Amino acid sequence: MKTKLLLLSITLFASSIIYSQNQKSDLEKTIYHHDSIFWKGYNSCTIPVFKKYITDDFEFYHDKGGLSAGINNFMKTVNGGLCNKTNTWSLRREVVEGSTAVFPLNKYGAILSGEHVFYLTENGKKERMVETAKFTHVWKNENGSWKMSRVLSYDHQDAPQNTEMKEIVLSEKELKAFIGLYKAPKTGDVTISLVDGKLNMSAGQMKAVFYPQSKSLFFMKQAPLTFEFVSNEKGIVQKMIVREQGQIVEEAIKQ
Repeated sequence: MKTKLLLLSITLFASSIIYSQNQKSDLEKTIYHHDSIFWKGYNSCTIPVFKKYITDDFEFYHDKGGLSAGINNFMKTVNGGLCNKTNTWSLRREVVEGSTAVFPLNKYGAILSGEHVFYLTENGKKERMVETAKFTHVWKNENGSWKMSRVLSYDHQDAPQNTEMKEIVLSEKELKAFIGLYKAPKTGDVTISLVDGKLNMSAGQMKAVFYPQSKSLFFMKQAPLTFEFVSNEKGIVQKMIVREQGQIVEEAIKQ
């Protein structure tokens, strides 16, 4: 008798696990379906999709922008920023494959979490990755209608740039040839210094570390910029040429 009861318990327990897994699988399909529609609307700036998928008491938490509460405030931000018709730029979001997970939220809906990246296209230039972040979305089921009630977007980081470039090693003597004050027509004063064996740039609020690709060409890991130091026939550095995605954007003369 005890053996039969044990077998019955095991069978019921196994059945409950299978049922739970099937339920979660159905929930995942539902959430991923609606999530994909929302982000297609985001990438194309289809305003009706934004309104369709957020609740009236929607709250958006951004680690850099703070809290945006209510559908009206959120739509005002969308219309004035991301989807402003006067923009010369556009933003595209892409989820990091394999990073997402769906969790049931009892008597409410579900939670979707994961990581995503953002790509910027501006002034007709080639699209480039600019930021990575983590997200948590709270989906609410209102009589079969799924909407997001809370969104958390956090841990925003500048996307790595110039990943195809390989850093080489230069001696301290070679690096010292580049340090000094430079003046540029757009940027103003640019100071190049040597800190812990790396060239550091300071220009107003902007600070960056240079990584050598050759004896005269350096790159940044935080932006698609390169810096070429040009010397005269005596080997004395005369200027620094700044390029963004291969196009010259600034020339700074060494003082």
